[in-house]
Amino acid sequence: MAVEPASSGCPVDHAKSEPAKCPVDHTTSAKSEPAKCPIDHTANAKPEAATCPVDHTSSLKAFLPNASSVNPSNNMPLVPEQTPTDTSHLSTHRTISSIPRAARYESAGPSECPALDSQTDNWVYPSEQMFYNAMKRKNWSPHESDMKTVVPIHNVVNEMCWARILEWEQMHESKCGGPKLLRFEGKIKNVTPKARLRSFVGYQLPFDRHDWTVDRCGKPVRYVIDFYQGKTDPKNPNAPSFFLDVRPALTVEGAWDRTRRFFGF
Repeated sequence: MAVEPASSGCPVDHAKSEPAKCPVDHTTSAKSEPAKCPIDHTANAKPEAATCPVDHTSSLKAFLPNASSVNPSNNMPLVPEQTPTDTSHLSTHRTISSIPRAARYESAGPSECPALDSQTDNWVYPSEQMFYNAMKRKNWSPHESDMKTVVPIHNVVNEMCWARILEWEQMHESKCGGPKLLRFEGKIKNVTPKARLRSFVGYQLPFDRHDWTVDRCGKPVRYVIDFYQGKTDPKNPNAPSFFLDVRPALTVEGAWDRTRRFFGF
């Protein structure tokens, strides 16, 4: 008996196949978080205000009972420290110097000298009481009985410094009343190059150093002062003796002034 062949047709059952679609599921990316910068910029949004790490009032604290006594506009004392000691009564009298004070000293920055007086145009030296209190706050060991000698010596040495500066200033013609002291700073820990070179050949190092800034017709000019122990006077061996090396700071103008004096022109 003959078998009828099956009708030809596609072996794939198209009725059961799903419609064609993209193999990537785009619904998952649709719900993803919006793109953002991986760096957290909010961490630096509120930085602390920058502050100078140096306490510019430190040189004044020795003369003041507390930091609130400093005028914040110029770092100068509001009231001189004249608190008496318990054991004796030191003088609170202050001597007026011959050193004229520059009118713009208030904006010149910190200065070692706390002795200002509104009644004069000159700088005023600290009293015995102020000097003693300042030394105590600098952790020295002063004796009250020495103040009657130490303070006058301090004043005389400062007058000598100013006289040496005036000798240098004679090299510059002044049409505005002469030089005036703008500020001065103690720099005992900063040995000058000249003093260091002198020590290499056997000379002693200075026991102190000051930088004095002079107002020359509105122009600040800095002088460097090294303080040395002077030679003993055989006729008066107990008398104090000092040698002051006063010269312009080593700037271009200062070097030229030193050269002029050395060669005498």
